Amino acid sequence: MSADLSTRPETISAAEIRLPTGNFGKDLPFFLKSLGFRLDKIFPADDPAVAVISGHGLCIRLERDAEAPAGNLRLLCEEPGQFAGGETEIISPGGTKIEIVDANPPLVQPETQHSFLVRRLKDSDSWIIGRAGMRYRDLIPDRLGGSIIASHIRIPDGGPVPDMVHYHTVGFQLIFCYRGWVEVVYEDQGPPIRLTAGDCVIQPPEIRHRVLVASDNVEVIEIGVPAEHVTTIDHNMELPNGSVDPDREFQGTRFVFDKVAEAVWKPWRIPGFEARDTGIGEATRGIAGVQVARPVKGETAPRTSHDTDILFTFVKEGSLTLNVDGEEPYDIVAGDAFVLPPYLKAAYRNCSDDCELLEITLPSNFETEIAPD
Repeated sequence: MSADLSTRPETISAAEIRLPTGNFGKDLPFFLKSLGFRLDKIFPADDPAVAVISGHGLCIRLERDAEAPAGNLRLLCEEPGQFAGGETEIISPGGTKIEIVDANPPLVQPETQHSFLVRRLKDSDSWIIGRAGMRYRDLIPDRLGGSIIASHIRIPDGGPVPDMVHYHTVGFQLIFCYRGWVEVVYEDQGPPIRLTAGDCVIQPPEIRHRVLVASDNVEVIEIGVPAEHVTTIDHNMELPNGSVDPDREFQGTRFVFDKVAEAVWKPWRIPGFEARDTGIGEATRGIAGVQVARPVKGETAPRTSHDTDILFTFVKEGSLTLNVDGEEPYDIVAGDAFVLPPYLKAAYRNCSDDCELLEITLPSNFETEIAPD
């Protein structure tokens, strides 16, 4: 029988996870004494076959005669090496498989697998519906071995966004507003802020935040390092949280809200271009750098190479020809993106007057070498 989706969830008073047990007499004390659960219900009194136990955020129904395969339980431990003699997996007397895992696993940054990549907007795959109904387009399909994810995100219908207060376990995360506007609220950063086209923020590791409202067809570029990272919902914090501390560091990174209206343009690392620095390199202590560059009218940029680990570029406006050693020229336009691996020589030529490039590098400090044409 199909579930009746018209039922009223507010009438539900509790929920239980059923675990079959092949040895009720030994399983119950194992869960109570060895794993620290508490007994809430047990029946029948003369020959117990069902026990409801709770603890560690779970409510479990142990059933002696349940016709179901053995269960699987994960225990998140602050110091897993000091639990169960350092074992990573144990089996309960009744057959439940129990995994012992680290409650706070370290963030692992995969080694970058370098590759040259051009990702065209016109050749892209369909937009995928992701979290909170947002549409996602992958800008680095191979993720450079899992070291980075770059997403072009859009919200087609403006208005309130069905988001919740949450945080990301990441090393670096950038939100660059590409089209339209979006309002977001951040932990310890005061009232909501509005990002308009050209503005950006970095979301330091585990800063609580929530997307509130967006314009019609808003588009943002989101960068995450590493590519796979966990998003956690915070059900307890309300934002704004009544605190303003712009100098607070979250795991060594400060929050940055860079506004295009306050941009200061200076000569860029590549002659023939000028750029505005977002201040993200300083705020992240060199973990990542974010700059927006544009050509200087009447000047021609030379061939260059770089020695940073990751250099990702999104064509924000206009067009250019990307000349790369060993490749045919690429005519690229707004919405396209490319990755240049270390030491590969390339030149940005035939730039339109309105050309603007969003460049993200990890780390922020590196050398650019000019090569002869």
